Amino acid sequence: MSTLPEVRSLPVPDGLEGERVDAAIARMFGFSRTKAAELAASGKVSIDGSAAGKSERVHGGAWLEVEMPAPPAPVRIVAEPVEGMEIIHDDDDVLVVVKPVGVAAHPSPGWTGTTVIGGLAAAGYRISTSGAAERQGIVHRLDVGTSGLMVVAKSERAYTRLKQQFRDRVVDKRYHALVQGHPDPMSGTIDAPIGRHPTHDYKWAVTADGKPSVTHYDLIEAFRSASLLDIKLETGRTHQIRVHMSAHRHPCVGDLTYGADPTLAKRLGLTRQWLHAVRLGFEHPADGEWVAFESTYPQDLQSALDVVRADSQ
Repeated sequence: MSTLPEVRSLPVPDGLEGERVDAAIARMFGFSRTKAAELAASGKVSIDGSAAGKSERVHGGAWLEVEMPAPPAPVRIVAEPVEGMEIIHDDDDVLVVVKPVGVAAHPSPGWTGTTVIGGLAAAGYRISTSGAAERQGIVHRLDVGTSGLMVVAKSERAYTRLKQQFRDRVVDKRYHALVQGHPDPMSGTIDAPIGRHPTHDYKWAVTADGKPSVTHYDLIEAFRSASLLDIKLETGRTHQIRVHMSAHRHPCVGDLTYGADPTLAKRLGLTRQWLHAVRLGFEHPADGEWVAFESTYPQDLQSALDVVRADSQ
């Protein structure tokens, strides 16, 4: 039995007069610019009943009609052990784990690797059932290519109270990043909005219409070719540190997605960005007492740092 595709129509607001079709779709229907262009290129967009290409211009009051893509298949949690994931704290309300590189926080469409949720399930842990089905108990995330500390809610009160702390920006999230070159000033704040990259759907960028994003950094140690920074996040946007440091012209060493030098990464034996969540502090959801946890660098990052340090002597 087949089902007809969902088609949505909206009048173009006067404020979008003269915009390209793909830009208008992105603004009106909430798609990325890349996805909007794909829909137009595949003949799934029309203006006042006539097919429209991605580069055509819209005018206020016209009806923009889009054949919506099919929803992604539901993801499921696979209980699978995660090699190298360390649980450093466990009580009735929270788990604090050290996530290794190459592991996602939770399942998502297209991801076939291991996850923190799946690893905890394989180890027999029960976590909060709050949140979307595929990310229950997850109150914050780390990139697949970033290692370090994460807190996971075990109880429902922990989920609610931790989520509120993240919204209120009272959680102390500290990272260490080895970045190319030497930031000037050596300590400072990057306050620049972050949104979807205009042409690469898998990337993020500093954009005028992005969400407010604030990153504070302090120099720990300077080397000949790089600098080791202590970074505190005031906000928690996807890829925030990587985007901000790249926009500041000092990408994380090894971060080829955001402009790092591939020759340096190869020489240091890095296959990912040099970025680790070293400290995590929050008010415990049970009694409000402040608790804090720390994590040392994993071997690949420590080895790369040793080489950079030796080069500078």
